[in-house]
Amino acid sequence: MAETVLDRQPTKLDYASPTQFKFNITKLPKVEYFCTAVNVPGITLGSVLQQTPLKDIPLPGEKLTYADLTMTFLVDENLINYREIHGWLTGLGFPSDYSEYQNLLQQNIDRFPTSKARVSNEVGVQRYQVPDAGSAYSDATLIILSNKNKPALEIRFEDVFPVSLGGLSYTQQATDITYLQTDVVFKYKIYKFANVGAATTVTALT
Repeated sequence: MAETVLDRQPTKLDYASPTQFKFNITKLPKVEYFCTAVNVPGITLGSVLQQTPLKDIPLPGEKLTYADLTMTFLVDENLINYREIHGWLTGLGFPSDYSEYQNLLQQNIDRFPTSKARVSNEVGVQRYQVPDAGSAYSDATLIILSNKNKPALEIRFEDVFPVSLGGLSYTQQATDITYLQTDVVFKYKIYKFANVGAATTVTALT
């Protein structure tokens, strides 16, 4: 049956509020509580030009580019949440000793939804018991809340890891107390949309 004009009308007329969200990142439980801002990263699909004797014709590209995931959070007075991310970055970068990366891999398996064996199943490395790098990453979920503050939609990020942590500026010249906050920038493999508690979807809604 052909689609009518009424079929094309939206069923929900509420606008998205920028303040109604929750952000959960499995590896940083002390950071997510203090989260004040987070973004849904943009995506870009490149294009190619098909040459013709007249005007070149643009065609869709083949690979998506995902923008960074950025989170802003308030820093607690003992810098515990700040040190959580600092330790994660230190483990990934091991600036002073190779054991720093090894210690990161030995942390609890905390992937979303689960992480399997710590020892890689890749052919050729089982003999040497090379550890799986899964614990170097985490997964994160941005929960969009409805106007009644009920979970309405989940945006799930896979294989998240930090690449940048902002600094902290202390000063005795402040005329009013402005609590310290900073930004952390994450890279990730992909993000997908999902209804609350349901499987993810990557295609457009119908």
